[in-house]
Formats: sequence, C-alpha cells, structure tokens
Amino acid sequence: QVQLVESGGGLVQPGGSLRLSCTASPYALEFYDIGWFRQAPGKEIEAVSCNSAPDGSTTWYTDSVKGRFTISRDNVANTASLQMNNLKPEDAAIYYCATTWSKGPLECAPRRFPTRGRGTQVTVES
Repeated sequence: QVQLVESGGGLVQPGGSLRLSCTASPYALEFYDIGWFRQAPGKEIEAVSCNSAPDGSTTWYTDSVKGRFTISRDNVANTASLQMNNLKPEDAAIYYCATTWSKGPLECAPRRFPTRGRGTQVTVES
C-alpha cells in the first residue's frame, strides 16, 4: 500500500499562498491517480482537486478553487503538490493527499481515494 506524507500547511493571511507537498512511498506514483481533499471542522470531507495517472493530463478542480489552486505531480521525485493562491478563510481545513490505483476515467470523490495521508493543517485568517 502506498504511504503518503503531506507537508506545507500553516497559517496564512487572506490573499496569501501556500504550497502543499505529498511524498509517496514505496510504490511509483505514476500508476496512481492523485487527489487532494480537505475537511473543515464539523464538515464532511470534500474533494479539492485530482489528476490522472500517469502524467496528470486530466485534472479536476472543485468550483470554489478554480483559478486559484493548481495540482501537479512529479513522477521522478514521486511527489504531488497543490499550489494554493489567493487563499480565503473558507479554504481553512485539514488537507489530505490521497491516491487510488488508476483504472478508468478520473473520478475525484473521497470514496474513490481510500489511501490518504495524515493531513496538514491550513489556517487562513488575518
């Protein structure tokens, strides 16, 4: 099973940026669809963005982050990233990196990404 470790979370002011990273081991990430999910206190986990194996040619973003967040992968380094710009207070949550063995069209839904890291906290406030 793939093990995932997120990093890069923190406290940022509204309008600021953060870059989340996810390191995968021991298996090659190129065979897996990658997803970023988040969960705010008292809310259900939601999909933020996903991209497809092997090269990320298919991507999906939830409407609220389109134009602000960018997902990427580096199959050589076996890492995934989520660049988050113009952060808003409503973006505050624990962010999780997740993977699923790629089979068929990309579906960015929590139930399709059973393997997740422990998460990294993103706080957006003045």
